[in-house]
Amino acid sequence: MTQNPQLLQLPDHEAEIIQKIKFETDKKNLDNISRTKAYLDFYLEYPEMIWSFLASMVSRNGGYNMCDLEGDWFPKMLEAPLRHRLFLTYERANWLIFRDAFSQLLLYSYSTKKNAPMFHLLKFLDVSQFMEAEWSLFWERGNKKRLMTALIINEQNVIHKPVIKHPVYKKRVFNTFMFSFEDYLHFSTVLFPTCEGELFGASVNGFRSISKRINLGKRLADILFNPGLYPYFLEFALNTEHTASRHDYEKYFPVHKKRDTPFLRTTYPVISHHDQGQKDWYEERTFKREWIKLDVEHRHPTHLTKWHEQKQKQLHALIALKDLFNT
Repeated sequence: MTQNPQLLQLPDHEAEIIQKIKFETDKKNLDNISRTKAYLDFYLEYPEMIWSFLASMVSRNGGYNMCDLEGDWFPKMLEAPLRHRLFLTYERANWLIFRDAFSQLLLYSYSTKKNAPMFHLLKFLDVSQFMEAEWSLFWERGNKKRLMTALIINEQNVIHKPVIKHPVYKKRVFNTFMFSFEDYLHFSTVLFPTCEGELFGASVNGFRSISKRINLGKRLADILFNPGLYPYFLEFALNTEHTASRHDYEKYFPVHKKRDTPFLRTTYPVISHHDQGQKDWYEERTFKREWIKLDVEHRHPTHLTKWHEQKQKQLHALIALKDLFNT
């Protein structure tokens, strides 16, 4: 949104809350590690905020994707400039979602402390009017799944124009052969690991489509909160420090695997982002009714341990073959 209403319109105590939320959000929006931890910590304090646990687990995957770019394999296939652009794409999307969503979570926290809804302040935090209505609905009815779905819809719309449709990212990342190739072959997968070395999740296919990204988010949520699986995912999250190296979950595999991806904070600098401002996506884009539907359909298996192993072998074979021809 291009301009926030002036804080001078607000009573002093509300203006102070806005400033505190912005400060706290900025402080925790440092990098993928800080964001992942902030989401999990918030969920542990407010278990009704199930989106926050989903965001933490998906954020882990964002970190893995970043560190893969500087691991043992991807530098053999991708030139350094493209790897850097891919990192910046992941980082920008991570940053934008956190900036938008974590401020909403903090405002909810203030609302619970005051025992009164304060969602009229969302517009002062640059949050879509779509979410103001959804938070008010949640406050009245307490439907956790509906709010989580609304947050999934919101986050994917928030990144659509500034990342997916951004001329530079569009030309130099999403329209590249490498991205289309990886997207088509389902090499990019969001994984939820367990401390038993099992992997569950779903593939990212058709990433450029808002509807497909929203559908993916809903499918991932359905897997994460499956009553039979959720305790194992929570156990992993509570007992595994997020370094953004894939070794975070590979160390639980029954067969020993050496670490072949680096730690994020020894690999990448902290990126200074600039808020370029954007209009409310809800005013700019046609809202599709199917987005808010809570029912989920899984067309593919969600237990991915063996599937992931095969995909890794395929990817490494392709990279080794390319490396051989280049040599």
